Amino acid sequence: MANGIAASSEASGSVPPASAPESTLRHPVWVRFSHWVGALSFVALAISGFMILMVHPRLYWGDVGNDLTPALIELPISNNHRPEAWEQTVVFSEFDGDPVSANRTYPIFNLNGFARSLHFLGAWLLVATGLIYLAAGIFTGHVRRRVLPRSRDLAPRSLLRDIGSHLRLQLDKDGGTSPYGPLQRVAYALVLFVLVPFMVLTGLAMSPAVTAAYPFLQEIFGGHQSARTLHFFGFSALTLFLLVHLVMVVLTGFGRQMRGMIMGK
Repeated sequence: MANGIAASSEASGSVPPASAPESTLRHPVWVRFSHWVGALSFVALAISGFMILMVHPRLYWGDVGNDLTPALIELPISNNHRPEAWEQTVVFSEFDGDPVSANRTYPIFNLNGFARSLHFLGAWLLVATGLIYLAAGIFTGHVRRRVLPRSRDLAPRSLLRDIGSHLRLQLDKDGGTSPYGPLQRVAYALVLFVLVPFMVLTGLAMSPAVTAAYPFLQEIFGGHQSARTLHFFGFSALTLFLLVHLVMVVLTGFGRQMRGMIMGK
C-alpha cells in the first residue's frame, strides 16, 4: 500500500537513491499481489461479517450471551437488536419441551450459512496472503525499510510534525521518491503486527473446534462472547484504517496511485 508515497523497487532488495527516475520506482509483484488479494478478502469479510452481525446485533461480555440476557452493546442495524420488539417474547421455563425464545422480525437474516462460509473463506485467504507478504517482506527487507518505524519516527517531535502536515493536507503528490512517513510506518506496523494477529486470534477463540483443542485461546479473551465483542472492535479499527487509507489515496492522486498498485510504476 502507498498513501501518496510510492515504494521503491525491492525485487532485488536494493533501495534506489532519492534522485532515481520515476521509471525505476516500482511496487514489486508480490506487494501488488498481496495488496489486491488482501483488499478483496477484506471486502468479503466486511460483507459477510455484517450479514452475520445482523442476525444477532447484540454484544456481550463473558462466556454466555443470548436473547434473554442483558447485552453489553446493542447495535441498531436490524430489529433483531430489540428482543422486546419481536413478535412474541417467552421465558424458557414456561415450556415442558424444547425451549424457544421468540420469532424475529428479520427472518431472512437468520439464514446466514452462506455468510459464515464466505467469512471463513475470506479469513483464511487473508491469513495466507498476509503470511506471503510477511515472508517476502522480511526476505527482501521491505518490512525493515518500509514498514517498521525507526527510532526517529517515534520521536514526539517527528510524529507531531507529520500529524500537522496531514492536517494541513501538505502531502506528497509529486511522484513519491521519499520513504514512508512516521504516521504511515506506525499505522502499517500496527495493522500488520497487532490488529491482524488480534483478529485472527479472536476469530479462532470463537471456533468450538479450535477452543476444544486449545481452550486457553478462549480464556485469554475472557470467554466466547468477550472474544466476539473484541473481534467486532478490532474490525472497526481495521475499517477506520481502510477509510483513512482510501482518503489519502484520493488526496495524493487517485489515478497515479492506482496505476502504481496495478502496473507497479
